[in-house]
Amino acid sequence: MWITRENARRFPPERKVAKLVNVLDHIAKLGSYTQDLLVALGVYTRFCLSTAKWVIRGPGIYARKQTLVQMYEVGTMSIPVAGVTGGFIGMVLVVEMFNQFSGVGLQSRIGVVTNISVLKQIGPVMTAVMLAGRVGGAMAAELGTMRVTEQIDAMRAMGSDPIRTLVVPRVLGCLIMMPAMTITSNLIGILGAYFVAVSMGVDSKDYIDNSISGLDMYTAYSGIIKAMFFGAAIATVSCYKGFYCGSGAQGVGKACTESFVVSFITILIMNFFLALILNTVYSMLWPVQNILM
Repeated sequence: MWITRENARRFPPERKVAKLVNVLDHIAKLGSYTQDLLVALGVYTRFCLSTAKWVIRGPGIYARKQTLVQMYEVGTMSIPVAGVTGGFIGMVLVVEMFNQFSGVGLQSRIGVVTNISVLKQIGPVMTAVMLAGRVGGAMAAELGTMRVTEQIDAMRAMGSDPIRTLVVPRVLGCLIMMPAMTITSNLIGILGAYFVAVSMGVDSKDYIDNSISGLDMYTAYSGIIKAMFFGAAIATVSCYKGFYCGSGAQGVGKACTESFVVSFITILIMNFFLALILNTVYSMLWPVQNILM
């Protein structure tokens, strides 16, 4: 019998039972989702440990050649994307901050704030996000297609470890080239911010002097360290999604989408914790300078 409003008034116990069933159903769905998430996290952890083992032991001859190919794909082919991203980030920051800084007579200090923001936070994060969409999606699609066509299973049947042959070159390519792409993006962003600030009336010499005096090598190294972690996250997540994608074209497309979404969320989470760790290290190494600033 359907539970309607009239029946619920006549039979209040049935309404309570229906609510209890709905609550239990939601709890069961939440538990099933949590279980699936924990299983996927365990498989991903085992996947990363196996990748780290082969990175430490060293790739084979074929994997070394593929590492060079991946460095070209991740690095050389991504220079336009990294350059456009960094350049417009720096220019937009100057445009947004100019009115506020000029209102209090500190327009010559725009360079310090812009360069620190680009080097430590926005540059590495935005470069990683753009490369996650370009490189990560390609990795997931390529490995997903190989899984769907059973090429990965064929490699295992022939005694070759697909993680060593397919995953390690992509991880090494991202680890090596992601910092290089971040440096490229940061340099173009700093130059773009400089030209926009000068065109808006900021004195060129004051801008450069204040920018140099307000920066240190630790600030630049912080962005490079973050870029290495971001590169490892993009490569491992994308390869994992490709390795364990569903069947058919729909599974490959879903793997590409999930690789970008998970990589993006991972980058944001890692950026938060890396910022806390790097700032703590800075406070421990230079406590006097930190207090004065």
